[in-house]
Amino acid sequence: MSTTPGESGRTEDTPQSSEAARAADKLGRTSEQVETTASGGQSQTPQWYVFKGVRSNGAGQSDGAPSAPPQPAVTLPVPPPWRDFTRTQAHKGVTFRASSEEIRVVNAAIYLRRPLLLTGLPGTGKSSLAYAIAEELGLGEVLVWPITSRSQLKDGLYSYDAIGRLQASNMSPRGGTEPEQPPPIGHYLRLGPLGTALADSRPNLPRVLLIDEIDKSDIDLPNDLLNVFEDGEFEIQELARLASRGDKESRLAAQPSEPIHRVEVRLHRSRDMQSSRTIEVVDGRVRCQEFPIVLLTSNGERALPGPFLRRCLRLDIKPPDEAKLQKIIRAHFKDLREDQQLPDAVLTLIRRVVERRNNSSKREYVATDQLMNAVHLVLNNIELTSAESADQDRRATKQLIDFVLEAIGTSLV
Repeated sequence: MSTTPGESGRTEDTPQSSEAARAADKLGRTSEQVETTASGGQSQTPQWYVFKGVRSNGAGQSDGAPSAPPQPAVTLPVPPPWRDFTRTQAHKGVTFRASSEEIRVVNAAIYLRRPLLLTGLPGTGKSSLAYAIAEELGLGEVLVWPITSRSQLKDGLYSYDAIGRLQASNMSPRGGTEPEQPPPIGHYLRLGPLGTALADSRPNLPRVLLIDEIDKSDIDLPNDLLNVFEDGEFEIQELARLASRGDKESRLAAQPSEPIHRVEVRLHRSRDMQSSRTIEVVDGRVRCQEFPIVLLTSNGERALPGPFLRRCLRLDIKPPDEAKLQKIIRAHFKDLREDQQLPDAVLTLIRRVVERRNNSSKREYVATDQLMNAVHLVLNNIELTSAESADQDRRATKQLIDFVLEAIGTSLV
């Protein structure tokens, strides 16, 4: 609030601050909650704002005792359907709309038992295709292996907590003359996403594996995957060593073809809450009974080696056109009925995105999820294309729609 010093050291409200105070009193709020512009006018805080940039007399603040629990003074709006984390993984596949070309190539990959390499611009639905396959075919939860520059083949196959096993062995009570046996090794082994996909795939019931952003990997990882993809098996070295050091008498008593070393190993993620979370590994080798449905995504950050590409089917997913964007929007927003035309404001957003992409002088790519963000705001009666107030700060050169639909780049399309 703007004040000026008066007689006797008191402060007096200026006309500007008095006007703001009267407006605030009328609205039932403090004067700080009313926006006062340079011209002396006021604009009411938009009703959809959750954060207003105003300190509310200490309510909900952390000025009190450090141990005092937070006191939220807000009710959050309903999240967009694709940002509702109380939903299960399956909803990601329900809303995906595959083109005829995508359906044809996916089926070819399933028939040939080959990995499917998906390329295309960010936000075109490459990852969502894996969830759509798992949901339609009833194959359970999708296994996801997100790739970074530090990812190695073993990260996807399995992990072994040798230090944890050693610590557990040292902490166990000791007594008598018999040497203390270490804890069972299976308790400290866990299959990774790729290892689980191979181990848990059974005839007519393969797992779906998504290897996300393979182009971000170390240069050796694609070639390291070749043997696993070709053979459908891998070795857990720690178990293989135990099998080779098995008791000699047990080996002599066993039949030549009889396995001698069996260990229960935990899966990365089970197919569902009812299925087993462990799998038996025999003699340290994991071999698939059915090759999993493997999808790899790439944003084209670097070229992949030829021997790797030869073993994959490749599909480039194009940005959706206007008709497909309408289908995608209807799939995510259940209130938009199929037998009714989309609201004019939604159609305007869709055409704006398509026109920016097809503009010959300056091609700008806006991802599908950015469009859905804008649609969610519009359907909740949030204005994107005009100022919230006629007296809005003139320094604000970008409207809300410019932030929500900001192009990823111009060289991508």
